[in-house]
Amino acid sequence: MEERVSSAAEITIEEKTPPAAPVSDRVAEPPVTIIERQPGWRLVNLRELWRYRELLFFLVWRDVKVRYKQTVLGVAWSVLQPLATMFVFTLFIGQLPNAYTAAVPYQLFVFAGLLPWTFFANAIGSAGGSVVGSQNLVTKVYFPRLIIPMGAVGANLVDFLVAFAMLLVMMVYYHNDVALTPALLLVPLIFLFLVIAALGVGTLLAALTVAYRDFRYVVPFMIQFWMFATPTIYLQVEAVVGPRGRTLLPLNPAYGLISNFRQAMLGGDLDWYALGVSAAVSVFMLLVGCFYFRRVERSFADII
Repeated sequence: MEERVSSAAEITIEEKTPPAAPVSDRVAEPPVTIIERQPGWRLVNLRELWRYRELLFFLVWRDVKVRYKQTVLGVAWSVLQPLATMFVFTLFIGQLPNAYTAAVPYQLFVFAGLLPWTFFANAIGSAGGSVVGSQNLVTKVYFPRLIIPMGAVGANLVDFLVAFAMLLVMMVYYHNDVALTPALLLVPLIFLFLVIAALGVGTLLAALTVAYRDFRYVVPFMIQFWMFATPTIYLQVEAVVGPRGRTLLPLNPAYGLISNFRQAMLGGDLDWYALGVSAAVSVFMLLVGCFYFRRVERSFADII
């Protein structure tokens, strides 16, 4: 009895299965990509990021265009922000006794510190709200979500390059007070670690802002507090902290990287201890930010 049922079932299948089309008449179907959730803590997929590099360039260009759309001064705003802050510091802090004793003019000293800080602060602020600001993009199409904060940091990199030209002009103007040393060759490396730190903090804040919208109000306050917690931007640390403070301050990556960026640009001596500690903290912050972002990114489209 079982053999008859099996035989009947086989006959039914043969009758319902359509004949295979000739090979010449078959239509080539596009490849299908299956996207599955990957639970757990995972490393960044560098191959996937490279495959979407054109999208990263588009997001950077989009942010730059939107930022200066219908503005009178355009990219000049990237120079005016550190310049205006420089004038304020020069007017008030620069007049304090024992606040500044370096050989270079105070204006150049402050601008060389404000330039990398402005990039760092703006990059963190832009990256922190980038995923929430790209809600329509996140909910409609798949791509590595990590590209969004990377694009926000990249857009601020364009602003930095524009303002960096102003620093070069000031160095030429005060050329008698600036000594060019081989440490100048380390400027790209120092700035690279500053980009790493900004991307790490910005990526972490971007993921936290999606889940907790309070971070939209926390980030501006945090950046303002962070600036005053980095005294190397606007005065010489020796005037305000002792040896113990100089040992702990490099745990703030902005301190060691900005200080050595200025020293390398203006011909001063590098603080290798502060540079090493701040660089290590920057890499650690990038790993933490990327790990957490990858951990929670699969839920962005549901809760954003």
